[in-house]
Amino acid sequence: MRFCLFLLAFLLLDHPVLAADAYTQSIEQWRAERIASLKKPDGWLSYAGSGVVNPGKSTLGTASDNTIVLPRGPAHLGTLILDAQGKATFRAARGSDARIDGKPVKGTVKLQDNANDAKPTRIDIGDAWFYIVRMDDLIGWRFRDPQSPQLQSFRGIDNFAIDRDWRIEADWQAFEPPREIELITIINTLQKAPVPGKAVFERDGRHFELQPVLEDDGQLFFIFTDQTSGKETYPAARFLYADPAQDGKVVLDFNKAYNPPCALSPHVVCPTAPPENRLKLRVEAGEKIYRATPP
Repeated sequence: MRFCLFLLAFLLLDHPVLAADAYTQSIEQWRAERIASLKKPDGWLSYAGSGVVNPGKSTLGTASDNTIVLPRGPAHLGTLILDAQGKATFRAARGSDARIDGKPVKGTVKLQDNANDAKPTRIDIGDAWFYIVRMDDLIGWRFRDPQSPQLQSFRGIDNFAIDRDWRIEADWQAFEPPREIELITIINTLQKAPVPGKAVFERDGRHFELQPVLEDDGQLFFIFTDQTSGKETYPAARFLYADPAQDGKVVLDFNKAYNPPCALSPHVVCPTAPPENRLKLRVEAGEKIYRATPP
């Protein structure tokens, strides 16, 4: 009897239907982790304000007489000065309770942006925070708030039904040497990125190719559109990550195609799909366009 039960368990574990169920569960788990990440206080939905910092002096705060009007915080947070070399300093207003590294801001302090992958200086205002970022020749500002309207109203993202057929094992063709591509962002700025090769696959008897950006950790980052874009899915692009090629193959699991951050928040800048990655194909897998629900 024990042998029969063992044999039955073995056959069930090896059954393709159960294997499909395990795959479905893995995608559901991936989706749950993605939603949990978006709901974090420092997730993409916490962006509540953004803009450009002009050279010279700018005042910060929620009062309308400020140069940079913040969505939350004291009426007058302080003064930011951006010099001709793009270096920024900040001086807190009296009684603003602005803090850096948990300590009240005293005197004039230098602000670090994200140049050379540095961590920007974070000015905390309660549980929200302000910082600056470098965008090509511009300096921008960002405001993050765990109580942001986008975060408070978030109710999830619709997806296409999970379909294992959209997990595609593509052929990998490396570029020797690697190429460089200029990505156009949604605000028409340019971002240069390395492209190590292309993934080639067939669908419905037709030939398709996608070129990824190579990430610092070796992951392949695909930015693509398809014939659902602008209808069921976000117009500018969807994103998809894949592991590095093994034995000349790359797995493209379109069930994990997801909305870029700029689809969730107006305060984020994202790259659009390059011409090489505009598929003449309906990719009915992954996330659909995000539609915010009022709180």
